[in-house]
Parts: sequence; structure tokens; C-alpha cells
Amino acid sequence: MSEPDGRPGPGQQPYQYSPWQPPVPPKRSSATATGLIAGSVVVVVVMTLAFLAWGYPGFLRTPDVDAGGAFWPAQTSSRPPASSSPASSSPVSAAPGTASAIPGERAPMPKRPRPLADPVTCAFTPDPGSPAPKKATLPPDGPAPSTGTVGAQLATTAGDIGLTLDRSLAPCTVVNFLSLARQGFYDGTSCHRLSVLTGLQMFQCGDPVGDGTGGPGYTIRDEVFPELTYGRGVLAMAKTNAPDSGGSQFFLVFGETNIPPEYTVFGSIDDPGLDVLDKVARGGIDPAKPGIGDGSGPPKVPVTLTHVTS
Repeated sequence: MSEPDGRPGPGQQPYQYSPWQPPVPPKRSSATATGLIAGSVVVVVVMTLAFLAWGYPGFLRTPDVDAGGAFWPAQTSSRPPASSSPASSSPVSAAPGTASAIPGERAPMPKRPRPLADPVTCAFTPDPGSPAPKKATLPPDGPAPSTGTVGAQLATTAGDIGLTLDRSLAPCTVVNFLSLARQGFYDGTSCHRLSVLTGLQMFQCGDPVGDGTGGPGYTIRDEVFPELTYGRGVLAMAKTNAPDSGGSQFFLVFGETNIPPEYTVFGSIDDPGLDVLDKVARGGIDPAKPGIGDGSGPPKVPVTLTHVTS
């Protein structure tokens, strides 16, 4: 115990203090070390900005065309062969606010790696949960040929669009389209959805309601395969995100369209028809009408199917 004056008490060792050392001046950083530190700071800043620009949704970036949602040609309900020569039209620029120009050359049509059995058996499923707003009779179930082509013509208010329906790609879908056309189901319906976005350049038609929610009151099976592609000149079926949910809606591809092979391709579009689609695409989206939130929407150039013949 220490004495009151701070001296060590009996049996205690005197306090020991470390010898005094003069202060050491800080080392100067070399020019090389300073350069390395500054370079590291620059790298960190650049990487942070890159992350914000490309890795953080909505910051300095338009949304990707994502096949997981409505960016695909999806319905919005609860949820002789064409020539491979270049199209007669020249490339057209996309409407203001879109991401890319529309190509002028048609894409090669997809082909099945192995032919289907001939005939195939078709079946069509009534959908009581989604009644048809326009009367449609189900096509007959049963055999359908899987070889040959059928011509069809879309007479529209913007011009005629010629189609070649290919039974070797989707025989039951061809049966369905011909059945609806011959019933007059498509007559008077409007094409409700145009997209000129990078990765999704297509025009969607076939909805009797005119907003993406309608159908014929039944569904058809998907006729897809992994090698499917969707380039300029392709005719394909729209559907919801669920499999085998197509009905009457279809889409006409006039440009680059990068989507998974989940949409049935059942024909091609002739060159005059592509000219019509290019004219509609040049007009762009009508901002005065509601879209579906993915950059697509009703076209400024309105298009109504006046009559479909085959």
C-alpha cells in the first residue's frame, strides 16, 4: 500500500518509468506508393459507378427485355415457304425513344431437327374460366397433317399482310388459326400491342377485346422445340406465362426478337406484309393510350383486321 505522499509502502518496489525517447518524425510516402494509393481509389470509384449503371435496376439504364415477364409476347389475361431473300424494304429507324433500328433483311425460318409424325393428333381444351367475348367454335379434335403449307391473307386497315402457314412446324396451331379465320373470328379485331424495343420488335393481334385479355374460350397446346428462333418474318402464337395457354392471339415479328423457345412458330410473313409492319413500326407507340408497362403499347398507326382469308 502506498504512503499518503505517493511513495511506495513497505515491501513495494519503486515505480518504474520507461526511459524517454525522442519523437520519431513520420515517414514520407514515396512517389510510387502515392501513385498506387491514388490508382486504387480511382479503380474503386469506377467500379462503384459501373455497378450503379449496370447492376442496379433503374439507374442510368433502360430495363432489359426480360423474358420472365410481360416483355414477352404474352397475353395479359389473368394473365409456299417464304423466300429467304432480303426484304424489299430498306432498314427503318425505330420510333423516338426506342433502342435500335429495325433490320431490313428477313431471318431464316426455324426448322424442326426431326419431322413430326404424319398425321399428328390435335386436341383443344375448353377454358370456362375465360369465356370468349366473341363466339368461337372449337376446332375438331383428331388427326391433322404435318406436311405442306397453307396461304392466308390478313386484310387490315394499314395494308394487306400475306402469311404462309407451315404445318411441319405446328400442325395443330395451323388447324386452329384456319378454323378461327374461317369462322370470321378475327374480322373487326384490332392489333393492340406494338413493341420496337431492342430484343422485342413485334406486332401482336388476334384479341377480340383489343387489350390483350381476350381469347376464343379455349386453349391450344404449345408446339415448340429448343431450336426455335424469332427473327424478322416469323409468325408465332402469343400466350400467358403458363404452358399450353395460347388461343387466338398471335404476333408478327418484323425485327430482332430474343425470347426463349416457348412460343409456337407456325408460319412466315411475306415481303409486302413486312412493309406494312415497318410502316406501323415507324409510327411508334401511342403515348395517349395505356400500355402494359414494358415499353410496348397500342400503335400510333391503328390497325384493324378487316378480314382474314385462306
